[in-house]
Amino acid sequence: MGELVDKIKGNLNEAVGKSKQALADKDPATRTAADERLEAEGAGQELKGKGQQFMGKVKGALGDDI
Repeated sequence: MGELVDKIKGNLNEAVGKSKQALADKDPATRTAADERLEAEGAGQELKGKGQQFMGKVKGALGDDI
């Protein structure tokens, strides 16, 4: 059960992270500190999601024994 939950949470965090990064203004002329923060937060959340997905795969391989 933990495998599926981790994979779902991972997919959700990745999607939200990518969305945050896409929302940040990329134009250097109009980019603000909030855009930089949003992009960094999105990158971190995307990385967290990848880690959660990896843990789900590990749990699946080990049969949720960890």
